[in-house]
Amino acid sequence: MSEAKVFTYADVASHSGKKDLYMVIHDKIYDATSFVDEHPGGEEVLLDVGGQDATEAFEDVGHSDEAREILDGLLIGELKRVEGDPKPRVAAPSSSPSSSVDGGMGLGLYAVILLGGAAAFGAYKYMQS
Repeated sequence: MSEAKVFTYADVASHSGKKDLYMVIHDKIYDATSFVDEHPGGEEVLLDVGGQDATEAFEDVGHSDEAREILDGLLIGELKRVEGDPKPRVAAPSSSPSSSVDGGMGLGLYAVILLGGAAAFGAYKYMQS
């Protein structure tokens, strides 16, 4: 796509049916009409967010890289937000939220290992005396 077509939220909202389905994900517009019958989660999932900002729904599911590639193929333009449009549902995807969750788990794991080691050392010393 050499020059992205610009849509307003009102433009997208008028495309909410099975035979004409647009959705907004991270302020980009996707035409999901051709994918409705192929969606692994069923057509209802797409129809529920058709003509709307589907960012939160898309990210909450945790789509695979393959799903994101399919989404790239459905891209038709960008959203131009105007006064009165709904606010974006979630911020752009980043690796920091998931890494902070992993970091929290790692810290907890280290704490368990440290406590286990201390308990084992204490048991060893007790058995030696």
